[in-house]
Amino acid sequence: MDRTVATADATLMDPESGAPPLDGLPRQRTTSRAAPSSAGVAPAPAPSSSAGVAPAPAPSSSAGVAPAPAPSSSAGPAPVPPSVARSAPRRLPRLWLLLPSPLGTPFTFAYALVLVVTSLVAEYADPSFVHVLHQASSTDVAHLMRDPLLVLVASALWVAGGVTSPYALGFLLVLTALERRTGGRRTAGVFLLGHVLATLATEVPVGFAVLAGHLPDSSLHRLDYGISFGVAACVGALTGLLTPWLRCTILVVFGGSLVADLVEFADPMTDWGHLTALSIGIGMWPVVRRWQRARTSGRPGAVAAASGC
Repeated sequence: MDRTVATADATLMDPESGAPPLDGLPRQRTTSRAAPSSAGVAPAPAPSSSAGVAPAPAPSSSAGVAPAPAPSSSAGPAPVPPSVARSAPRRLPRLWLLLPSPLGTPFTFAYALVLVVTSLVAEYADPSFVHVLHQASSTDVAHLMRDPLLVLVASALWVAGGVTSPYALGFLLVLTALERRTGGRRTAGVFLLGHVLATLATEVPVGFAVLAGHLPDSSLHRLDYGISFGVAACVGALTGLLTPWLRCTILVVFGGSLVADLVEFADPMTDWGHLTALSIGIGMWPVVRRWQRARTSGRPGAVAAASGC
């Protein structure tokens, strides 16, 4: 059956071109028989153009398929595949940014040097001399009524417990982080606001209680100095610039320790002052977030901290 069909088809082949004739159309003249490609398939003839412009010849290939053109070098480097980008090593955090520096955080750095000096004086000077200095710097009711500005500034030059106290470490970490986000003058403003308002919030009631006869006159001369109120206010302000999970963690841990101290009732006036200063810092969240946006708006890729807890 196959052989018969092949013989019948062969009789219909055009002896001149070797191709079957087209029914109802004149036979096209060819000057030479088309040369077969190396793959055994004859390439299609290039179409003629009525405009007189010869079309570009198609590139031949040993497989019968034209190769893809090479990308030009002007297009830039090829994009990195996502799998390769994800496997790239992450940059390690720069831990030195956690500590103050004279150029990056000048306010915290200079303030820390002053606290180191006063801590050394409190550690190695004569105890009676140190006691006189502490009394002169105390923000008790008697000193606040006589020299309020002097004692409010002088009381913030001492670290209760020395440089090894938790508030000394908190001072370095918290004020450095806040100053890098908002600037030195604004960080100083947050610190002083918490220090002054928390001091007045704890000492003014003592004065009224003495006038009312609920406390003895000796309460007017109680020692009250240190940086803890300012640090607590800066902790509250800084949490407003952190991510939600870190913000809630710090508030729960730090706020819980302040509440625990208040429950012990060892020094209720100071413990109430710490909670008051922390509340002052939390109340400044809208302000410090606006400060951070203003400070980072000119930096490329700067992103404001998320809000909400």
